Amino acid sequence: MSRLSKGPMTGVDRVEFAYLEQFLRLDTLCLGLVRTAPGFLLLDRPAMIALRDGTLDLTRNDLIGRIAWRRDPARGRAEAALRRLAIARCTKRRLARLLKRHLPPGSSYFNTGHANLDDRSLAQIHAAGLKIAVLVHDTIPLDHPEFARPDTVEPFRRKMQVVASHADLVIHTTQATRAETEAQLARLGRVPEGITANLGVHVAHPIATDTPTQPYFVTLGTIEPRKNHVLLLNLWAQMPNPPGLLILGGRGWSNHEVFARLNTLPDDSPIQERAGLTDGQIAFLLQGAQGLLFPSFAEGFGIPALEAASLGTPVVVSDLAVFQELLGEFAVYLELADSYSWMETISRLATVGITKRATKTPPNWAEHFKLVLSRM
Repeated sequence: MSRLSKGPMTGVDRVEFAYLEQFLRLDTLCLGLVRTAPGFLLLDRPAMIALRDGTLDLTRNDLIGRIAWRRDPARGRAEAALRRLAIARCTKRRLARLLKRHLPPGSSYFNTGHANLDDRSLAQIHAAGLKIAVLVHDTIPLDHPEFARPDTVEPFRRKMQVVASHADLVIHTTQATRAETEAQLARLGRVPEGITANLGVHVAHPIATDTPTQPYFVTLGTIEPRKNHVLLLNLWAQMPNPPGLLILGGRGWSNHEVFARLNTLPDDSPIQERAGLTDGQIAFLLQGAQGLLFPSFAEGFGIPALEAASLGTPVVVSDLAVFQELLGEFAVYLELADSYSWMETISRLATVGITKRATKTPPNWAEHFKLVLSRM
């Protein structure tokens, strides 16, 4: 709900949307729980379908929405639309009572993002008799606080404390992230039962868009320090006749140096920054690229690399355990400190023409849900 009218979906958004689609396919009772400013809303199947299909009436606000979200009218209108459709609502203190009234014994609660990990809420969900499953995407803010906004590290630690205290099952997306997450949970006092289920990766049908006239590479993801765009900008500044570089993704946070460099690029620069593209346009650009460059310092999963691999596009990544696990022999792994190897690899791929490899079949959602639902 919080992402309505906010542009293209993020990686976490896609996971939440996949869960919504999956649960709407089930024959069993399925309800949606939405946290709003004054409390919780309970959605039935028709309301959840409207949320999934984007058919909510987002033109009207209400008094609560106008007061609670003065600085974010779009969020206010989204909450107002769901209040009009909700089958029940309650204050934050009465959540257990609401759930007992509408759910049969033995029900399960799935929390598929990090946004709603609140101690009081999960305690009430347990009090209502529900089992709690939490999908933890990664613990990068704790493992690598230097790549997180300073004001987010302690709140994230509190969220992981809630997971340690209340989760009956933690869903991990790779073995590599599971090891890191469970190490953090152990420090917080309890490691809940866990399961490893790779996220599904769906590659959109390519939709034609403008491409550079010369051979080009793509880097894909939010422009934030963890993604290490600095390495690529430095490499392109050193190459005498650099190929094209398309930087796909919106601008994030704490990256003023990179933003300043992008702002001063000349019109004829081989480096182009493009944001707001559709999934189909991104697939088209990936398909035509000499390779995907992904020099991240840390990753929880790495969907762009799997998307490129599924299109047969060469993938050059930092040497991270999560990439080794998911990509195997498909990718080229380079140390981030070895600028020479990055430059040599890029130069080689740029001069051999588009080198398509046998595509790598990415993980799929059917296998993910087969594993997850069998444990709840």
